[in-house]
Amino acid sequence: MTLRIAIVGAESTGKTTLAAALARALAEDGCGRVALVDEWLRAWCVRAGRTPRADEQRAIAEEQHRRIEAAAAEHDIVVSDTTALMTTVYSRLLFDDRSLDARAYELHRTSALTLLTALDLPWVADGLQRDGPQVRAPVDALVRAWLHAHTLPFAVVGGQGPERLARARAALEPLLRRRAAGLPDRHR
Repeated sequence: MTLRIAIVGAESTGKTTLAAALARALAEDGCGRVALVDEWLRAWCVRAGRTPRADEQRAIAEEQHRRIEAAAAEHDIVVSDTTALMTTVYSRLLFDDRSLDARAYELHRTSALTLLTALDLPWVADGLQRDGPQVRAPVDALVRAWLHAHTLPFAVVGGQGPERLARARAALEPLLRRRAAGLPDRHR
């Protein structure tokens, strides 16, 4: 069974950098076939030249998950730079729309572990999808509340550079040990 690791968090908290570093490290450690699934929203914004409207959120969430599932069909471990959870959180925050909640839970719960990036990195402007540093704390609070409400396993990952990667790997280590022993993920 494919081990799915979700990396989520507020904007400009190092999700993309951490996802790439973690996928690379797992592959180098010989953990099997490892895939990195990039954030679909980023590519969507570049293609459209704008941020999405409320009526476009569901398709973005579904496409992100479709890409995760496609990678899972061919790999032992999938590290995803965000999931439908983040689309749901931003739909709530920006559009006061909770219509994606149930579906996001259904899709996100396929992740064995969620790594939530801490707010300890400086905010950096990065294209169309950045709202500003003022949204980081509210987004972080919504993500934490959502993960707690749905009792999904997660770990907050902070630190700079190699320290951040080491913390992510430490959070993932129990799952890797269970996997090596042929045991299933705990929450399934």
